[in-house]
Amino acid sequence: MDIPIKPEAALLDKSFASKKEGRDMLALSPTTNVVLTILLGFLCVLTLIPIYVIVIASITSEASLLSNGYQLWPTEFSTLAYTFLFSQGSIVITAYKNTIISTVAGTVLSVFMVGLYAYPLSRPNFKFKTFFTFFAFFTMLFGGGLVSYYMVTRQILQIQNSLWALFLPSAFSPFWVIVMRTFYQTNVPNEIIESARIDGANEWRTLFQIVMPLAIPGLATVALFSAIGIWNNFFNCLLLVDEAKYYSLQFTIYTTLNNIRFLLENADKMAGLVNISELPSQTFRMAMAVVTVGPIIFAYPFFQRYFIRGLTIGAVKG
Repeated sequence: MDIPIKPEAALLDKSFASKKEGRDMLALSPTTNVVLTILLGFLCVLTLIPIYVIVIASITSEASLLSNGYQLWPTEFSTLAYTFLFSQGSIVITAYKNTIISTVAGTVLSVFMVGLYAYPLSRPNFKFKTFFTFFAFFTMLFGGGLVSYYMVTRQILQIQNSLWALFLPSAFSPFWVIVMRTFYQTNVPNEIIESARIDGANEWRTLFQIVMPLAIPGLATVALFSAIGIWNNFFNCLLLVDEAKYYSLQFTIYTTLNNIRFLLENADKMAGLVNISELPSQTFRMAMAVVTVGPIIFAYPFFQRYFIRGLTIGAVKG
């Protein structure tokens, strides 16, 4: 039995529907928008202040920094820390080159291997996905230890005293395999893969032309964190590299900083041999932070846009 609707009620429903359709339900009110903008701007300033202080301290003289402390503007400019950092000729330049090459090569290799390993684990028709998932997860819980790591890298792989030692042991992470497997499962619809198979695409073409473009945000995240890990790693250089021409930037600066600390601690025994007063200590630490962190800060904006883009929106049409 149909219940008649009053004309007044119908008009109210139409007016409410028109207002609801014309209004963005996710839009913020002007007051909330202004408050959040001011709050986020204030937080950004608080985040940038420590970086600014480090940069200013690195171009301040050692005596002024020790007497006046950290300031927002140096009372006495000095580039002695950077001069001392690059005064060793081509050592730091070579270390910079080694670190850039190893970071780029290790990041590309990490994204390639993690992407290839995680994709079959995300497919429901892969027979051995449980075994290989457990195989990757098991290495996250149990490790072989330092002795086996040293023997494998030096005696089996024989990558010591080469650029391979700087990135190859860190080019694969089972944690990111689990992350990318979940990303494939939740962000790459099965309908797209099935459509590609109907159109005659094989597994490799489906992976590289359809799945990979949709998985760019996940792969960019893996690339960013892999690059940061390889860029900041100096343990592999400490363990596997004996020749200075293969030193990484972090290990070179770490060694230089230890040498300065040794000279400062034994200044009384080296009177007349080394002018300890001309050795920067605090400012050198700040310059070291600027040199090592700077490239990562400038590289981050190139990856950031992939974190906020929803590439799968509209991929499946109903």
